[in-house]
Amino acid sequence: MKQHKGMRPHDVVILLKIAALKDKSWLAKDLAQSLYISASEVSESLNRSKLAGLVSGDKKRLMKNNLLEFLEHGLRYVFPAKAGAIQRGMPTAHSAPPLNQLISAEDSYVWPWAKGQARGQAVEPLHTGAPDACAKDPLLYELLALTDALRLGRAREKQQAVEALHQRIL
Repeated sequence: MKQHKGMRPHDVVILLKIAALKDKSWLAKDLAQSLYISASEVSESLNRSKLAGLVSGDKKRLMKNNLLEFLEHGLRYVFPAKAGAIQRGMPTAHSAPPLNQLISAEDSYVWPWAKGQARGQAVEPLHTGAPDACAKDPLLYELLALTDALRLGRAREKQQAVEALHQRIL
């Protein structure tokens, strides 16, 4: 059995893309293309996720409850986020849908992105290709923004993010 050497941030992006696809069939090469990640990285990621119990043994089915448990209880410790300087980019966390409709806050967060129209404190995305991938996939965008709310948010924001993730993934 292959040794598990820990999850990488883009593993979460890949898992959330699979969740966004719902029950549609997918191929690793399609995930790679849509996420701006190499096919070999997607393959290795699926192997790590299999060993972690986040995808099934055949690497075709997402273990949704395990993923939600990891996101809720482990993500902020494994992949912490810290807000940086004000930049232009794509809104994330409570500054992006769906939380921006529920929470009004003075501070705003963005993923640095040259095509972005919003300004806010910069937050490094889990993968550099995330803004481009999210521009083409609204559900993936919501899932990744909710994930950033878990990494950055206060108790109320985290609770609302967990509820929204459960609604979208289960």
